[in-house]
Amino acid sequence: MVKLRLKRCGRKQRPVYRIIAIDVRSRREGKDLQKVGFYDPIKNETNLNVPAILYFLERGAQPTGTVRDILKKNGLFKELLPNQTEFNLN
Repeated sequence: MVKLRLKRCGRKQRPVYRIIAIDVRSRREGKDLQKVGFYDPIKNETNLNVPAILYFLERGAQPTGTVRDILKKNGLFKELLPNQTEFNLN
């Protein structure tokens, strides 16, 4: 199974995260399938590769809680077709 999760980058006390598609069995810093976004909590900046994220979500990838909140805040779930929004968003 594929998940959309955060991968920590940056230096000490200055975290920056990449949003990646990764196999569930891999560790946080493991090899990712594709980088699909960027999140900086300090500057509150988010850059998303929307077509890539939609590609993985349509094929059954599950976002983690934090990634789901980031995607909701950017209005990404509204772009999914109505019959595909039935997967668990809680």
